[in-house]
Amino acid sequence: MTRGNQREQDRLKAAKKLASTKGKPKESAASLQKRKESDAEILRAKQKKKEEEKAAAAAAAPSGK
Repeated sequence: MTRGNQREQDRLKAAKKLASTKGKPKESAASLQKRKESDAEILRAKQKKKEEEKAAAAAAAPSGK
């Protein structure tokens, strides 16, 4: 069981944590969905580029010994 100074320290820590979370605006469902779609499109583009580089490297590499 916490007593004395420890209890007061915990109260201050909890108040500080609560104050820091209040300032952050929450993202709306529409903007969250838009961001997810944008992120997915970026990842798809990266994967496509990586696959093209891999295919180009395989085509450029000599297959004979």
